[in-house]
Amino acid sequence: MKNILILLVLICSIYSFGQTPIDTLDTPEGKMIIYSNRTWRYLDDKIFNGIMNQHVYSIFEQDTMYRFSQRWDNNVCYTSDHKNDMSKIKDTVWLCVMDDAHKDFHIPVPGAVTSRYGYRSGRYHNGIDLGLNIGDTVRAAWSGKIRYAKWNDGGFGNLVIIRHHNGLETFYAHLSKHLVAPDQEVKAGEPIGLGGNTGRSFGPHLHFEVRFYDAPMNPEEVIDFAEKEVKDENLMVHRGIFRPGAKPSDAGEESGEVIAAVQRKPETAGARKYYKVRSGDTLSEIASRHNTTVSKLCSLNGMSPKTTLQVGKQLRVK
Repeated sequence: MKNILILLVLICSIYSFGQTPIDTLDTPEGKMIIYSNRTWRYLDDKIFNGIMNQHVYSIFEQDTMYRFSQRWDNNVCYTSDHKNDMSKIKDTVWLCVMDDAHKDFHIPVPGAVTSRYGYRSGRYHNGIDLGLNIGDTVRAAWSGKIRYAKWNDGGFGNLVIIRHHNGLETFYAHLSKHLVAPDQEVKAGEPIGLGGNTGRSFGPHLHFEVRFYDAPMNPEEVIDFAEKEVKDENLMVHRGIFRPGAKPSDAGEESGEVIAAVQRKPETAGARKYYKVRSGDTLSEIASRHNTTVSKLCSLNGMSPKTTLQVGKQLRVK
């Protein structure tokens, strides 16, 4: 017994990153080591293959046509190495965002949207930014399991990634502090971190992403940030929602607008102008007709010059 305790202490010292282990706790997932800084880690974690939604797994990972992958890895941000090709999705797949077993949702932070998903400053902004103050509590959107919780060198700063039972993963970036550890189970609304300004950030905010098999989608496809609720319990997954700069398929005219990360003076309603796309229209023709440029249209609508225009879609032209 004494040798086992010594081994436990040694292992705790390795995993605690300088923190002192103060207690152990037996859980259904295995023995948990609790540290003095209120973080913890599983010592003898049960083998977990990363599958949170067997239905989604059976469609995408077991079908040789897709060849999608999504490992369970606590050390890398993207577990597919960006090899999942969403253009291979030929049909629409129904995904249940919330069901009877996992019916709760919580807005990560209550702050206003300061920058939306889309094309911004010469690159794609793969999430949505929400205003907060440093130290504000950031909460899990849905229940799930923490896949990643550490510093990220790719610009996210302190980052938490949660894999959910609905088949999605959510990213919470630029945190000042983590409140969770890898492999921890969390429920919707539970604190997972504190708001910050770490990584490639130019002011305190939460960068929030919704991803499916590592591919980013517009969070507004799923969440109404004004009402702070899920738009629909059902999400129709198809290749169109993964196109760069995609706007919510069922949102209003202004939903795709890319707002600068730095707060700016609001425009008056009369300063905006919209155009409904007609059959045969091209971006260059629309730009010429409204005395603007293709680049400006793309910036206003969160799209790229290669985006396919949809007949009847409203484009902001001013």
